[in-house]
Amino acid sequence: MQKLFLSKGGKMKFFKIILMVAIANLFALSNAISGNYKGPDLSGEKVVISGPWLAPQDEQFRKVIKAFTDATGATVEYGGSDSFEQQIIIDVKAGSPPNLAIFPQPGLAANVAALGGLTPLGNDMKNWVLKNYAAGQSWVDLGTYPDKNGKKDFFGFFYRVNVKSLVWYSPDNFSDNGYTVPKTMEELISLTEKMASDGNTPWCIGLGSGDATGWPATDWMEDIMLRTHKPAVYDQWVTNEMPFNDKRVIEAMDFFGSFAKNDKYVSGGSKAVATTDFRDSPKGLFSSPPKCMMHRQASFIPAFFPEGVKAGQDYDFFYFPSYSTKDLGNPVLGGGTLFAITKDSKATREFLNYLGHPQSNEIWMAIDGSGFLNPNKLIDLSKHSSDTFRGLNQILLNATTFRFDGSDLMPGAIGAGSFWTGMVDYTSGKSAKEVADKIQASWDAIK
Repeated sequence: MQKLFLSKGGKMKFFKIILMVAIANLFALSNAISGNYKGPDLSGEKVVISGPWLAPQDEQFRKVIKAFTDATGATVEYGGSDSFEQQIIIDVKAGSPPNLAIFPQPGLAANVAALGGLTPLGNDMKNWVLKNYAAGQSWVDLGTYPDKNGKKDFFGFFYRVNVKSLVWYSPDNFSDNGYTVPKTMEELISLTEKMASDGNTPWCIGLGSGDATGWPATDWMEDIMLRTHKPAVYDQWVTNEMPFNDKRVIEAMDFFGSFAKNDKYVSGGSKAVATTDFRDSPKGLFSSPPKCMMHRQASFIPAFFPEGVKAGQDYDFFYFPSYSTKDLGNPVLGGGTLFAITKDSKATREFLNYLGHPQSNEIWMAIDGSGFLNPNKLIDLSKHSSDTFRGLNQILLNATTFRFDGSDLMPGAIGAGSFWTGMVDYTSGKSAKEVADKIQASWDAIK
């Protein structure tokens, strides 16, 4: 092995270089985890971004953009469209894509990757996500797709996500009855039984949603699958590698049925589940006397609560808990948007780096009612506009596994078709096996 010999002067220069590198790295690290973003000089550079965000999200995003342009001198143009999903395919095929595309779900990003329309983000960014995002492996997996040659690579950087694994309740109703928030699934089941024995109705559940009737039950199914089986099983179910009528899926459906098909457990009785509109369902929490004690739904549902009710006073939420007896951690179900490079440049790469900086998150977090959540462990939760969003983001940061809404990842004929209608059939009286067999038949029909 060759030895390196340095003179006294050479050693001094060597150690000076090491010291300078260490100081530079320390500066970069401090810039990455605290204070304002300080980017490179990108004067004359332009980044074009396309996505689905319209008012008010587009104006909120422009505030995030401004901090980047102020720091770097670059120009950033964002264009939002309600036809983004169609337009991005057209632009990629025509060879005129934006620098960055904001995809509302990974399925579309995977389609564009298969066309050869995405540029890999590289190992540095992948490793950054693994280290700095809660449940980092989940986010890497959700951003990894096959390219046009079938080779899997890391293409998608998630930024702005939502949480679905939530149960909403009235603190006053709990206090008046001596109930405490359950920390485990076993405790949630026991609390449900206790509420019913006290003469209270534990749950409000409504599947009505016009042409989309049934989708709230698919969210229940997805959360249950994540709490009863390993993430790999969930993934196999979503892709139909594991048949929909597998015993494990049928058991999950029957677990949902233990709540939804029990007349003592659900407001209006089991026959009301399929016909109650999902927007009206949570209002039972606020009636006098209350029609139910709990409502499982995503973070958007307060928009349909009665006017004038206040978060933290009239209503609150808790994490839809995992089993203490199963070694599955704290899985979280949700959705979110991801950024992917469709036309590479130095400024484009730097903008993605900026999205990982706390400031790009905290600007949006501070906007009242923005609903911005992210799994970035470097953010300061005190910057959120309310305790409600702080609590929601904490659930995201506590996650050991994150999975995207399964029905959104399935082919439309299943995820927005037979799965929805099947769950309505199930709550209307059909058996889990009968429903699962029919959904699997619809999978087979499109293969």
